[in-house]
Amino acid sequence: MKVKIIIFILAFLLWLLLSWSVDPVHLFLGVLIAVLVCFVTADIFLESPQVFKKPSRYLWFVYYIILFAWECFKANLDGAWRVIHPDLPINPGIVKVKTQLKSEVGLTFLANSLTLKPGTMTVDIDKENGFLYIHWSDVKAQDVEKATELIVRKFERVLMRIFP
Repeated sequence: MKVKIIIFILAFLLWLLLSWSVDPVHLFLGVLIAVLVCFVTADIFLESPQVFKKPSRYLWFVYYIILFAWECFKANLDGAWRVIHPDLPINPGIVKVKTQLKSEVGLTFLANSLTLKPGTMTVDIDKENGFLYIHWSDVKAQDVEKATELIVRKFERVLMRIFP
């Protein structure tokens, strides 16, 4: 029950931050949506509820958002540069990368982070063996270790602190 209360509070605070309004209608909608989010997602976090008690996770999550925004910005600039200069060679392909993340939530965050960056897309996840298959618009390495270092490591280091 504690986990559901924490999820409700976090969802409601996020609602207040995003709506930036405290009139009764928005507050009522915020409570309804926070309850819905709480009951839909609570089972995801029930695997290890003790992680909510670590405040450092929240600071790492803020850092993760900044890191993701920066990496996405760089990927957008690269994509725009390739559009402006169509003579630049591209080398699309699917690469296999290794991850140390084990939790479903951590793997989902990693896969979505890679997919949201322009030029990459997570095609498949092999959770048992810890592999992700990534479509990369400009393959710089076919080797699993080198591709992992180039694509995954910067996010994985932070996500491992958030989702142990």
